[in-house]
Amino acid sequence: MCVGVPMQVISIDGDQAVAEVDGVKREASLMLLNDEVTVGDFVIVHAGFAISKLDEEDARETLALMREVFTPESMG
Repeated sequence: MCVGVPMQVISIDGDQAVAEVDGVKREASLMLLNDEVTVGDFVIVHAGFAISKLDEEDARETLALMREVFTPESMG
């Protein structure tokens, strides 16, 4: 299953960002976004691309829900 994950941008170099959540860092292309993204912003990362920018409150709420659903126990 592929899931877009809210991640916080920790660095930007051109149209490439490094985003982090729970200590996991991923590179993500910003080329699909029309919105300006700066360090500290939250984006949804899917398949190596930032596909949406979202505010911090929405990101944290979504992450809390994902942590409830995707526990190691639920993954079998």
